[in-house]
Amino acid sequence: MLRVTDVCKVFESARGTYFALDGVSLTIRDGEFVCLLGPSGCGKSTLLNILAGFESVSGGTATFNNTAITRADRERVMLFQDAGSALLPWLSTEENVRFGLRVRKVPKVDWPATIDKYLRMVSLDSHRAKFPAELSGGMRQRLQIARALAVEPKVLLMDEPFAALDALTRRHMHTVLLDIWRRTGKTIVFVTHDIAEAISLADRIAVMSTGPRSTITRLIDIGLQRPRDMTNPKVAQLFNEIESLLTPDVLRSSERLEVH
Repeated sequence: MLRVTDVCKVFESARGTYFALDGVSLTIRDGEFVCLLGPSGCGKSTLLNILAGFESVSGGTATFNNTAITRADRERVMLFQDAGSALLPWLSTEENVRFGLRVRKVPKVDWPATIDKYLRMVSLDSHRAKFPAELSGGMRQRLQIARALAVEPKVLLMDEPFAALDALTRRHMHTVLLDIWRRTGKTIVFVTHDIAEAISLADRIAVMSTGPRSTITRLIDIGLQRPRDMTNPKVAQLFNEIESLLTPDVLRSSERLEVH
């Protein structure tokens, strides 16, 4: 469904040229759950923005269903870390979902059933009159997910959506997201720097190197049934394997910061 082939991304500024990505190749299948994993600054969000159509490639190709990605569209919806900023604070829970339907020009006759369906799916049906400020962090993220699902995209692109949540809420959101993924069959591309989160959620993990010229250094097929027991020795083995891949890059990044 999604394919990037030998993609590079260059940013120009007054300070010069910065190669964010270089030689990135990845194929994501229909209905697959893929995590982009790497330390801060490794280009995960840049790659996600390319898949969304928010950024163009400087070289290589990025395609969705064999068509070049040149702009954002309703088939691929982005969800952000800060749900509070993504939601409209002057609209209620129900109105936030309705706003997404209006923007995407979904026929009005479909609005009531669609809103009901997805608010029930994320367990917010009884909170439809509340405003975002009246919802907890986890509830705001569930509302952002409901608003995204309501326009019936084929792909959810999630940029560290649970990073700001406490550990307990975060684990609950993992359960919620996996349930939604199973029920809807959506393709999900999920950015994280948390190894345990990636192992818990993903079918496959794309491990990215630290920039500049970040690329995918390893694709790891998890191959464990869900729900995953994080005390399973196989999980510990995977964690150590991924950590050993990331540690040299993290150390090099720290050394660069100390030099500058």
